[in-house]
Amino acid sequence: MAALTISLGQHSDKGRKPSNQDFYGAYLPSDPQRATKGIAIALADGISSSEVSREASEAAVGGFLTDYYATPATWAVKTSAQRVLQATNAWLYAQTRQSQYRYNLDRGYVCTLSAMVIKSTTAHLFHVGDSRIYQLAGNTLEPLTEDHRFWASQEVSHLSRAMGASQHLELDYCAVSLSIGDVFVLTTDGVYEWLTGAEMAALIHTHWGDLDAAAEALIAAAIDRGSDDNLTVQIVRIDSLPERHANELYAALSTLPSPSELRAGSELDGYRIVRQLHASSRSHVYLAEEVASGEKVALKTLSTELSQDPASIERFVREEWIARRIDNQHVLKAPAQERPRHYLYTVLAYIEGQTLTQWMRDHPNAELASVRPIVEQIAKGLRAFHRLEMLHQDLRPDNVMIDSHGTVKLIDFGAAKVAGIAEEVNATSDDILGTAQYTAPEYFLGEGGTPRSDQYSLAVITYQMLTGTLPYGTEVAKTRTRAAQHKLAYQSALSENRELPAWVDEVLKKALHPNPHKRFPALSEFIFELRSPSQEMLKRAQLPLLERDPVLFWQGVSLILTLVVIFLLVR
Repeated sequence: MAALTISLGQHSDKGRKPSNQDFYGAYLPSDPQRATKGIAIALADGISSSEVSREASEAAVGGFLTDYYATPATWAVKTSAQRVLQATNAWLYAQTRQSQYRYNLDRGYVCTLSAMVIKSTTAHLFHVGDSRIYQLAGNTLEPLTEDHRFWASQEVSHLSRAMGASQHLELDYCAVSLSIGDVFVLTTDGVYEWLTGAEMAALIHTHWGDLDAAAEALIAAAIDRGSDDNLTVQIVRIDSLPERHANELYAALSTLPSPSELRAGSELDGYRIVRQLHASSRSHVYLAEEVASGEKVALKTLSTELSQDPASIERFVREEWIARRIDNQHVLKAPAQERPRHYLYTVLAYIEGQTLTQWMRDHPNAELASVRPIVEQIAKGLRAFHRLEMLHQDLRPDNVMIDSHGTVKLIDFGAAKVAGIAEEVNATSDDILGTAQYTAPEYFLGEGGTPRSDQYSLAVITYQMLTGTLPYGTEVAKTRTRAAQHKLAYQSALSENRELPAWVDEVLKKALHPNPHKRFPALSEFIFELRSPSQEMLKRAQLPLLERDPVLFWQGVSLILTLVVIFLLVR
């Protein structure tokens, strides 16, 4: 799996000033700290009217780079950086109030600050003052920050906001989604006031292989143009990125508009629509091909009715992230996406084959020998979810694909639960994300799912493949209390499939128990018992029907008695 790596070039010069009041720095930690806290880059520009502004700049940058990494890993980047900078600002302001310059802030501990934290696939920008952060855009630089400067006249200006200027710090913040090859430039006014964005971009491109040389070239060019201030430049290039987290993917895509109606021949961000594959109240799936390579993919869009619902958008976007995160041959994959997207959609691998629903139609009297391999492959896909603390939560025949080679793959992760990622809207017993006939009973009580919930859904599918019916019919969805669930009557699979070994029925009955704590402790145990029954299951299967399944016994007795009465009446 790729990691976060950057190239960094930095340089600073006092220029025509007697001393350099700028200060800059960066911290590039190793993993795991790089993964949990990211990479930090910062520069500060002291004000020329203050003799202590160099100390202010050094305290601002040094304090940020040190204290940010001392904050808890559980804090968000924004929270960590803002609290650290607020504390530093309070210290700078206090230093001025305790010095001889307490009545003259222009000579106190004041400076500008522009900082960046790169974590995972997002750049978090923090800014106050008139230093700047740019992003390279083709042949020019686009500013990502605004100058906090008050102009008294065309020639005279003052900082309107700065570190240490006030007891309260008003800090600008924004987050930028990253792509490989992105370039950011942090610089002080001694540089950008003397060079245009196009000129700076040209020098960066000229020295692309040596960013330190690029920073030096920018400063040299500004001095040649007549810059009379201190000059500092930091250049950051994104060389590789890790897999995007779900919340980052959501932030990047959730604000995009939904595409207009797609038809055969429509093109979208380099994909050409071939035909529609599936449509539901949640989403629309199309077979598409990448124009450049001809590769076939499944392109999925959110339904119009759900396109404004934050929780639906989050689940929709999360599906692609899950497909990238799980590396298992029995789970649908998502191809790597490097190009920017202009609309809300996801791209998944295209599977040539049939759903398990269609397979069951083609095999209405499936034998245990043909059912077991399919069930075992589904279980392998589910265990890949469970190993990463995830639940599928919508396992049903329509969400199982069998490709042309016979490989079974799980699809549709819109209802999946990922540990540590909160839903915008929590599902309740009235808002079941899965399909009712295959949903575990505990969900209808408003309880959270566990791996045993996915086990139940797989057991329902197994039962249906062997019998053509459902173990509880449609009754499970109607039971919204524990008392009602205790009354659920398991319909023996033997009543529909007399050729099925009795011990298989016992295995299914246990996996389908309404109480999750009475199912198999692990999915692997359920799968093992389907092939190699334990002594407990064999013993139960050998018990008289009256002891093994009293309900079925008395149903059989009633049927026999009914037939006898009818026979006697006819005679």
